[in-house]
Formats: sequence, structure tokens, C-alpha cells
Amino acid sequence: MRRGVDELRTFYGEPTGALVRRLLARRLEDAWGEADDCDVLGVGYATPWLDAFVGARRVVAAMPGGQGVEHWPTVGKNRTLLVDDRRLPFAAGAFDRVLLVHALEEADDPAVLLTEAVRALAPAGRIILAAAARGGLWARAESTPFGHGRPFTRRQLEGLVRDAGLEPSAWSQTLYCPPWSPLLGLADGFEQVGRRIAPGAAGLILLEATRQAYARIRPSGSTQRVLAPARALQPQPTARNGPLARRRERP
Repeated sequence: MRRGVDELRTFYGEPTGALVRRLLARRLEDAWGEADDCDVLGVGYATPWLDAFVGARRVVAAMPGGQGVEHWPTVGKNRTLLVDDRRLPFAAGAFDRVLLVHALEEADDPAVLLTEAVRALAPAGRIILAAAARGGLWARAESTPFGHGRPFTRRQLEGLVRDAGLEPSAWSQTLYCPPWSPLLGLADGFEQVGRRIAPGAAGLILLEATRQAYARIRPSGSTQRVLAPARALQPQPTARNGPLARRRERP
């Protein structure tokens, strides 16, 4: 059963949730910047990060029925709706960017949910899956939303997006700091050290995928090129930023 929207809202209002907001926002800013001239869809509980896409034409938050829905933004016209995650109420190709947060872990069928999200993705669009990492401490902390449902490995996420007709194009990790209140002030140090000596300790995996991959980015910074078919549509980076892990990760 999904965590309720009230529980999620409360978590992100607390110090631990605020840390998650900040570290994940850093990765998303690296990936999509302000999403200039894009239509953006958040699926699951993505509202803590959608305000950053100030350059977008349109931003919509789709919240699954088992979770519940909240009014967002707090000021102005509501841009959230309650959805059946097995049949999203959007036209095919309606969004240039799709972000899934707290979406896959507790879905009845993650593959069906992802297939619906991909259906709503434009031909040259980009999608980011943010999911609890199976090997991280956050997946074992039931006091956080990441300690419920099924966590994932990078390989499992790659398999999901390929089964949905996409190719992984970039990936990243964050939340190396254990989810213990006394250590939250050391989170930036954990981020720097964890990437180098304990990559398996990350609590959150981010995988970006497109309809045709043009580069797969490894944590070391090396790049493996993937040849695209001659007529394939290439994903278009935003004006400010490239793909998720294209640049060296910031601490």
C-alpha cells in the first residue's frame, strides 16, 4: 500500500525530508536545469521538486489514487490531479520531461506505470526515474518513505526502461548520509566521500532514459558511446544543462 499524501508532506517538512529535497534537487538541476520551454509531468510525489522548473511552459503533478492528492502549488491555480497509475489521463507525447519520484516502489505493477509514463513522453523527451536503492540504508529505514515498497538496483531500473521501449542515457546516485538525525549535518561530506569509496551505500538511484540513447555515463566519468539508427530522434538537452551525469557531480 502506498504512503499517504499527508505522511509524505509531513516527511518533507522535517529535517530529514529537507535534506532529501536539497540533494535530489541538486541532481535534477544538473540534468534539466529550469526545463526551459518544456512541458513537465511529475508522477508519484514529485511536487517538492517541480517548483524549480521555472522555465517550463506547463508543469503538472499526477498523484496515484492509493496515495491521495494535495493542492499544489499553494498559491495560484491547482496543477495536481488524482490518477489511476495504470492508465494516465494524458495524450500520447504530451510531455517533454517526465519525473517519477515515490512512484515505482509502491506501484502494483511498476512496468505498467512506466509504460503509461512513456506513452505520455514526447518522441524526443527525457524521463528520470528516482527510486530507493536496494543496497542503501534508506531502503531499510521505515521512518522514511524510502523504507516501504520495493527498492531497486541500477540494473533493475535499466531493465524496466528497456522493456518500456527506452534506452538508459545517464544515471546518478545520492543520499549517502545514513538517515539518522545526528548525522544530517554531515551530509555534504558523506556525498563527497561516499561516491569515491562506497558507491553501493547511496540511498537513491536516478536513471535518465530517452527513446534513443546517445551516451551512457559511468560513475568514473568515462563515456561509452552508443550508435543511434540513422533516423532516430535524438534527445535535446536544455539550454543550461546536459544529461543527468554528463558533468562531474558536484559535492
